[in-house]
Amino acid sequence: MLRRCITWLLPIFFLATAPVRAQTSDPDALVKGVTEEVMTILREDKGIQSGNVQKAMSLIETKVAPHFDFERMTGLAVGRKWQEASAEQRKALTDEFRQLLVRTYANSLTAYRDQTVAFKPPAKPADGNEVTVRSQINKPGARPIPLDYSLSKGDAGWKVFDVTIANVSLVTNYRSSFANEIEKGGIEGLLKAMQEKNRKLDSSAPAA
Repeated sequence: MLRRCITWLLPIFFLATAPVRAQTSDPDALVKGVTEEVMTILREDKGIQSGNVQKAMSLIETKVAPHFDFERMTGLAVGRKWQEASAEQRKALTDEFRQLLVRTYANSLTAYRDQTVAFKPPAKPADGNEVTVRSQINKPGARPIPLDYSLSKGDAGWKVFDVTIANVSLVTNYRSSFANEIEKGGIEGLLKAMQEKNRKLDSSAPAA
């Protein structure tokens, strides 16, 4: 049930941070300012609505992925074993995790119709370079679901490194399954499992 909830909600998380407008030093404005525009695209794009996963993937790759810190997300999901991985293994894991997220949630993106996003009062960075932007997803006939974005500020500006859906962290949710793979086969075992998952997603994807 938890994984289904995350799969259903995460595309809004991806798209709410798309770089549609000019860069801003305000993370709340960055997230909030593009949400309405992108949700309009989802409601009007007949290709995505009809199940064109390739189009959804292209949208994520070109407008969304640059605003994510995938390396930090991967490190958080892998946990303490991340420190034992070589530089080559870290890069490979990050690449596979990025592909896994994009491919998985591009499929879910085609299901969006009438969801709306409401934001809570602007958050203030706790230490100047990290902040949580809080919102909730509203869908007719369903209870609102909290959706919070964790962002950090570096040389490239604000980037997302985690999302918490209904009080459950995305990276923490992946950490348990990653830990199982590491226990069975180490870092290389996790990498092979992620590669296999991506291959299956590729083979099951409909033609554009």
